[in-house]
This record gives sequence, structure tokens and C-alpha cells, in this order.
Amino acid sequence: MIDLQSLTITSARKKLDAKEFSAVSLAQAYLDEIEKKNESLNAYLEVYGDVIEQATYADNLIAEGKSFPLLGIPLAIKDNILIKGKKVTAASKILGNYIATYDATVIKKLKENGAVFLGRANMDEFAMGGSTENSAFGPTKNPHDISRVAGGSSGGSAAIVAADLALGALGSDTGGSIREPASFCGVVGFKPTYGVVSRYGLMALGSSLDCIGPITKTVEDSQIILEAIKGLDILDSTTIAISLTPSEKAKVIGVPWSVVNMEGVDPKVKENFLSSIEKLKVLGYEIKDISLPNLGLALAIYYIIMPAEASSNLSRFDGIKFGLHVPGKDLIQDYNFTRGQGFGLEVRRRILLGTYVLSSGYYDAYYSKAEKARAILKKEFENAFKEVSLILTPTAPFPAWKIGEKNDPLSVYLADIFTVTANIVGVPAISIPSGVVEVLGKNLPVGIQFMAPQGEDSLLFEVGKIFESK
Repeated sequence: MIDLQSLTITSARKKLDAKEFSAVSLAQAYLDEIEKKNESLNAYLEVYGDVIEQATYADNLIAEGKSFPLLGIPLAIKDNILIKGKKVTAASKILGNYIATYDATVIKKLKENGAVFLGRANMDEFAMGGSTENSAFGPTKNPHDISRVAGGSSGGSAAIVAADLALGALGSDTGGSIREPASFCGVVGFKPTYGVVSRYGLMALGSSLDCIGPITKTVEDSQIILEAIKGLDILDSTTIAISLTPSEKAKVIGVPWSVVNMEGVDPKVKENFLSSIEKLKVLGYEIKDISLPNLGLALAIYYIIMPAEASSNLSRFDGIKFGLHVPGKDLIQDYNFTRGQGFGLEVRRRILLGTYVLSSGYYDAYYSKAEKARAILKKEFENAFKEVSLILTPTAPFPAWKIGEKNDPLSVYLADIFTVTANIVGVPAISIPSGVVEVLGKNLPVGIQFMAPQGEDSLLFEVGKIFESK
């Protein structure tokens, strides 16, 4: 019997190559676990029917003496990343039974590495949300307490890894959508530098913010997946090439205390954060207070730029070309009926906000100012990284909340206070489990977040592995 709880991508690779078990038996072990747990967690929206076929192909390659880091490794894929011939809905009714007609670049790369795709992971509709409560197919539940959210928008991906329903998963991160659910579920979530991973085949939310990245059990496993999916892509003009070999030893870590000490950060989360800082000091890191005067504006900047880009990107879902079509008496009514019935409440809310800030008379007052503030914030980060190698904050200001507890959208948006900045300025960030806090008799995971300069993603893996070993 395969011990899925202790298994990592690294250890599974060794066991597969040593023929201790086959890719088929590994895939079957995960299918059996999914059968037992997924009904209560609602983490997978669909388990693919060709999993064993994929695993058999991997076994044949292993029998030929081939070995890639992800060969035969079972992964889950967020429901907004296209796999040719598979259904993909972004957890929205408006896409109905849409079948992808091509592979996303990350999927093409994973296929070349021999990965096995188990199924598509639940998410907030069109990646809009921090709890997966906005999925048209019901919320994903936290494996540590099924009365609580798993985070979002990649909540399904994080819950799948935490519950041993896959060895790793892909998520997308527009303002913390990989890191926040990773923190809530007690796993590792990595958001690369903007452009390191191609967005071709990812359903766009905020085109200047979106990043695809891994969710895994360990930092090393995240590095393995990122190594496989990163790189230049002729189909995405924003892609860049970087090396994951550390260029320097990161020994000075900056903490923006003015933001960490803000009202609204749970005292238990702050206590855990202080404890993590002490561990880092023991490990030889210098902790330095840094000033980022406009960091407090990050959430306001984000919630202007992201809805504006979303309103533009989601205009393609009109009920004419693909997906749901609700007929009306004319074309405009077709649009109104289809979008009104196909989009959920949060998606409609953000489209309205985005359309408003882009409209005549308000563009200069809101969107233009937000872009100017973004440029100032980028400069502040560039200056801060002249003094420190890394910047450290909690990942989220509080642990996972009860499903249905936060009815006010603004209270959910506040969960992004520490994560949105990395997307706004384009730097890489990682959330690493830093322990648990007790809430109403339950031990709930929390995480810490490291940010590094643009292109220095390797520094995050370096510090992550050291912190994890402690």
C-alpha cells in the first residue's frame, strides 16, 4: 500500500524509478483516495476518465529507461487552464459544457514531462474570490475543518494537495489566489515573477496581474514544477527567461512593520509571525525594518486595476461564440439574458466596477491614478530591494473563516492585504506553512510570505527550503 500522506514529488520520483510501485498503481491510489474524500470536500469538479491510460503511457516510458522529474506524477489542474479535449468552465455556468480546443502552454510542457492529470480543481468563478465560495458548483471545504473555506481562488487546488488527492496542483494567482489558499490549507504556494510562466491557455482575469504557479507539499516540489513550466513562449509576448540557480545567498530580510501592525491582523497570526521571525534569526538571517510608504494603498490599487482588466477580458463571454446562450428578442437582450444568468454575483459585481472605472469621465479619476500609484509602489519595492534580499509578511491576516461567515465582499477583499502587492509590482512570492493557530478548538494552518526582486525566484526556493527544514 502506498503511503500518500508522506509522499512527495521528490520521493515518488525515486520510488517510480526504482520500480517500488508503478505509475498506474500510484494513480489508482489517488483515484481511490478521491473516491473516499472528494464528496465531502468538493475539491475536484471532475476526475478524468483517462487517468489510468495516462499512467500506463508513463509506465511504458519508465520501462524504456526514461526519467523526467514529473514522469508518472499525478497532478490536479485548476479549472481555468485549458487541456485539449477536456471540459473547462472556470467554475462558471456561462461556459456550460465547453471543451478546450487546444492545450495551454503549461499543459503542453507538463505533457512533455510525462505528468498524469487527475482532474480539474474547483475555484472561485473566473478566479474572482478568496474562498471558492463563488464557484457556481459549490464551495470547496478546508481539509483541516470542513466547516471552513479552503481559500481562493485556487481553493480546490490547495485542498487537493492538503488532503492527499494529488501530489501537486496548478493554480493561478491574480492577487494571492495561489498563496492565500495554500496558507489556509497548510501547503506551499508559489507565485512566480510576472512573465516567467506563459499565460497562453489560461482564462484571463487581469492580464497584467495573472500568473500560473504550483501548489505542493514541499518547497522542493514547487521548484520541480516551476522548472518544468517556466520559459519563453512565442504565444505570450510577456514571457521572460530566468534561471532557478540562486545568484546570491539571501541573508537580509525586510519586514514592513507599518503594515504588519495594521488593525485587522489576527493576534494569533501575528504571534505566529513573530515566532517565525525568531526561527529565521536562529537560522542566521538578519531582520530589518523597511519603509514602504504606499504599501497601504495596494488593496485600493488592485481593486481598481483588476476589475477594469476583468471587465475587458470577460466581454468575450457573450453567448454567441461558445458556452451558454439564453435567447432574447434581439442581440442586446441575448447579451443581457446570457450574462445575467451565466455570471454569478461576484463576477457581475467586478464587471460593473471595472466598466465604471474605465468609463468616460472616470478613467482619469480612478484607473489612470491607480496606474500612477502602481508605478510609485514599484519604485518603492526597487529601492527596498537595494537594502534587503527578501521581504517578509504573513500570507493572510487571519486563518480560514467559516463557510458563509463573511457576507460582506469588502471583508473578503481584506484577506488579500498582504498578497496583492506582489502581483501589482510583478515580483515573485511564496507562501510557506508556519504552523497552526487554535480557533474554537481546531488547529488551523497559517503561512508566512516571502517576496523577492523580479526574476530572483530562486531566492524564494532557497529560503523556503531552509525555513522548512527548521
